[in-house]
Amino acid sequence: MFKRFSILMLGGALLLSACGAQGTPTLAPVDISNTAFAAAFTNVAQTQAAIPTNTPVPPTETPTNTPEPTFTAPPPPTLEPLLAPPTATQAVSSDPNSCVKPLNVGEAGVLKRIRIENKTEGSVNFSLNLWTPNAFGQCGALSYTLQKGGKINVSVPVGSYYGYAWITLKNGKTSTASGSWIINQGYDDLIVVTIGNEVVSAH
Repeated sequence: MFKRFSILMLGGALLLSACGAQGTPTLAPVDISNTAFAAAFTNVAQTQAAIPTNTPVPPTETPTNTPEPTFTAPPPPTLEPLLAPPTATQAVSSDPNSCVKPLNVGEAGVLKRIRIENKTEGSVNFSLNLWTPNAFGQCGALSYTLQKGGKINVSVPVGSYYGYAWITLKNGKTSTASGSWIINQGYDDLIVVTIGNEVVSAH
């Protein structure tokens, strides 16, 4: 009886041992390597996705060369009304903004001293034209007559001037001379306007 019980106890113990809890399974080295590679690849992919994309910078405009201001007064845009001799009768334009009219020196602002010199071989009828409105809104013409070698001192407003001379020689032949310049407010020295045989200049 005891022998039979021992056999049953031994059989039961073996059965319980076979049905007991299994140990923690272990991964093969190959599986561990594959798992690590997959995790690393996932991290790289996530890092690349987080990097901001490069937005192209719009091109900057290349600065263009800006012409520097010139200090020599250009000739008047229309000369025809100014080409008649100063002694002739000229019709004054009905346009209030026209500069074809006598210059109103009294309302033209600061005056500068100039000396007009006739360096030609004859007598001169000289038209001095403030051909575009100055800072005081004035423009117009002044007229002078000079004999050979003659000089005259006058005061004129600042602004852009055009000078035109009709030259009469002793033999009765005539010629003309012209030139343009600017009289600035800050220039305090006497300005000499020289009438030559072909050119009128200021210095």
